[in-house]
Amino acid sequence: MTNFSNDEHTLKSKPSSKEFQSGNVILIAASHMLHDIYSSFLASLRPLLIEKFGITLALASIWDLIMRVPWFLNPLIGIIAERTAPRYFIILTPAITAIAMSLLGVAPSFTIICILLFTMGISSAVFHVPAPTMVKRLSGNHTGRGMSYFMFGGELARTAGPLIITASVSYWGLEGTWKLIPFGLVASFILFLKLRKIKISDDFKKKKASNGDILPTLKLYLPFFAVLIGFTLFRAIMKSGLTAFLPTFFYSEKGESLWFANSALAVFQLAGAVGTVLAGSISDKIGRRTTLVTISLISPIMMFLFINTDGWLSLIFLVLMGFFVFAPGPVLIALVQDRAKQLPVFMNSIYMTVNFISAALAVFFAGVMGDWLGLEKTYLISSILALGAIPFALLLKKK
Repeated sequence: MTNFSNDEHTLKSKPSSKEFQSGNVILIAASHMLHDIYSSFLASLRPLLIEKFGITLALASIWDLIMRVPWFLNPLIGIIAERTAPRYFIILTPAITAIAMSLLGVAPSFTIICILLFTMGISSAVFHVPAPTMVKRLSGNHTGRGMSYFMFGGELARTAGPLIITASVSYWGLEGTWKLIPFGLVASFILFLKLRKIKISDDFKKKKASNGDILPTLKLYLPFFAVLIGFTLFRAIMKSGLTAFLPTFFYSEKGESLWFANSALAVFQLAGAVGTVLAGSISDKIGRRTTLVTISLISPIMMFLFINTDGWLSLIFLVLMGFFVFAPGPVLIALVQDRAKQLPVFMNSIYMTVNFISAALAVFFAGVMGDWLGLEKTYLISSILALGAIPFALLLKKK
């Protein structure tokens, strides 16, 4: 339950508390959903923007790189968040992201699209760096469950986002997507009312003296992050290629309607949302390593079956694949938070940098391979590469 004092309405978050504060965890997860609904628009709009500007898949994939360039600033954002009030990062960013992403439809050139996505990338980085650490502080001894709630909010957004933007384009046309801006502004105002008095920054300040130097801390955890980098990279083309180009795959290569293509993405993301909400709690019980090894084995098989089947059977495997492709998210964040005894926000910023930069590179390579071989063969190759994540999962310690 949400714990507010009668006088200050200030959250008392104690690192030693074992209580899972579900009300506040759900509030942070809801803010994640509000933000990511808008940030998920690009994949659904990409087929239309490719037609509008007459560009290739490879060139369109550069948008993902530009969108994630600001994530190189994650460590700096993490340091700033350690010393400020991170709740305001979460309050303001949905409005900024809403403005940038809602203007994609009216953007007159490829360059303007790049500027809007770069702006959204900064906003997204500022949101995602401190949010998981806030969730960690509110989850007590149930970090995995807390991260599942948080990731569920994001995956639910990527389920709703394609449907919302497709309905908007159908009703207002591509040039009318700007009309979604007011909803983002209202969302930030609501978050201001709900989050402005929830203070956990005092915990960071109390630990400031024991944080130590950043470089020694980073050096200490370098082997751990090396394992996470290997695990993430081998799965990146499979996951990012699907989230970025699945509507393009159905719309351009399979000849399906825009509604069908974006609905398939929404169903895929919904299955991913179920996977994220279950995986964290499962990893609390059977262990992070066991969970990741199991996921790493099953998801490439589902990808292979999706590519090599047709009709309803293919859609069934798409749903199953969505469940397992997104499931590692909360488990990996929980792993980072389990080990982040020093500089927790900074440590999370390093993981987020690795995750988002690898995703951007994976989208670019998927786009290049899609132009060269076609998306179907690209997905098949990515399922084989994803098996390489298994050895890295096995290198993780059980505790």
